[in-house]
Amino acid sequence: MWFGYIQGGNLFPEPLTSEEERNCLEQMAKGDDEARNILIERNLRLVAHVAKKYSTAKVEQDDLISIGTVGLIKGINSFKIEKGARLSTYVSRCIDNEILMHLRATKKLGAEVYLNEPIGKDKDDNVVTLQEVLENNERNIEDEVDIKMKIKKLCQKMKEILKDRERTILELRFGLRWTQAENTK
Repeated sequence: MWFGYIQGGNLFPEPLTSEEERNCLEQMAKGDDEARNILIERNLRLVAHVAKKYSTAKVEQDDLISIGTVGLIKGINSFKIEKGARLSTYVSRCIDNEILMHLRATKKLGAEVYLNEPIGKDKDDNVVTLQEVLENNERNIEDEVDIKMKIKKLCQKMKEILKDRERTILELRFGLRWTQAENTK
């Protein structure tokens, strides 16, 4: 339905006249849900118009229309006729804001990495995921952290107890010098 309008068809109901709009707004202010629904339905064309501005975004047009419709509903629910603004001006800002909030939220999500997403290929040209890499690790992360903390404590104790020459011999013999340098980062 939406796509037909965006391509040039005329699938949306005609907008309300100024008089019809004012009447529906007054009825809605008195609690008439049918008037509210008419305002929403007759302003869907505005959602499609605003959503077209964001057609270059990496979001499907149908999604933009759905998100914009949420903005339309919020705008109609919060519109105050006594403020003197036109409904279309007010709700178009609400539609804009809703779409922009969604685009900002998805932009933040773009930096996230998921365990089952491909991160590259192995030497046999098979797709490798982060989950596979983590599962192939012999020790789990908790064990790695525990070992590094123990090595750090050991190196500190060696500094306190041993003479420089003794400490150097043990560090060189057991490869603690490099591990110690890693742990102080």
